[in-house]
Amino acid sequence: MLVGETDAAEDKGGDGRPPRGAKLAAAAVNQASVWNIANLLTMLRLVLVPAFVALMLADGGYDPAWRSLAWAAFAIAMITDLFDGHLARTYNLVTDFGKIADPIADKAIMGAALICLSALGDLPWWVTGVILGRELGITLLRFLVIRYGVIPASRGGKLKTLTQGVAVGMYVLALTGWLATLRWWVMAAAVVLTVVTGLDYVKQAIVLRRRGIAERKAALEEKEA
Repeated sequence: MLVGETDAAEDKGGDGRPPRGAKLAAAAVNQASVWNIANLLTMLRLVLVPAFVALMLADGGYDPAWRSLAWAAFAIAMITDLFDGHLARTYNLVTDFGKIADPIADKAIMGAALICLSALGDLPWWVTGVILGRELGITLLRFLVIRYGVIPASRGGKLKTLTQGVAVGMYVLALTGWLATLRWWVMAAAVVLTVVTGLDYVKQAIVLRRRGIAERKAALEEKEA
């Protein structure tokens, strides 16, 4: 037996099995990989959704104090959205749970806010329909073309998300005067960015699909040749 093999055997134990407690340690590492800071922030955002709805609709939905608390919950959710993905990528905390839960949490808080605003009559239903329809449509589109590749997030998409967050946040607050007028223009910009970036994603999906089909066809022809 070589020296390296002897050392490895000693590390595992005399019979070559892992030392007692090694499996428990490995299990602890795997468990910690799920309960990391990035996933905890995502879970917090999911918990904030029902809390936001309760605060938003409290006392009929028009009390400025309750609306301010609802805005605080919405703002915390938006801020955690900025950090959880960055932390996961920077510190190698990406997990299957995070990949699934993060986009769900993003759309849940935004969808809850839009639906509440429209139900209260503060925001036209067509605006809610355009924004939510775009988000759900692009998510479905990503799944349809995932066999050909991944559609990367664009700068326009990130600007759209930021503008939507600011606009919805302004509508959640009981603003009056020129601030109420300003929020209308911010929401208009958010709707425009929503539509434009949505069309851009559709274009990218079409190009990605065509490229993927062409590459597969070329590979098949080369194999047959």
